[in-house]
Amino acid sequence: QVQLVESGGGLVQAGGSLRLSCAASVSIFSINAMGWYRQDPGKQRELVASIISGGSTNYADSVKGRFTISRDNAKNTVYLQMNSLKPEDTAVYYCHARHWGGDYWGQGTQVTVSS
Repeated sequence: QVQLVESGGGLVQAGGSLRLSCAASVSIFSINAMGWYRQDPGKQRELVASIISGGSTNYADSVKGRFTISRDNAKNTVYLQMNSLKPEDTAVYYCHARHWGGDYWGQGTQVTVSS
């Protein structure tokens, strides 16, 4: 079992920045892949960014060049640095972990970008 606790969401003006954090209850060395997804009401949950155990990262086209996923192994925490935020980035952001074939989700954190 993996528990994920997100923090760092909030309200920001367009062009601003936020950093999301996701703290895992186990060593992230043992987690195959971690990522951030987002979901707007009435829409499907979509992948924003992911990082695998080897360190490779992947981003949705809509956030490339603006968002950066990183991890701090000592703190068992994954971050999502979001810069140049746009109103269309508004959503609930969820942390995800794939661990030994199981999928684990955080509770979600709201990000609202005002125009």
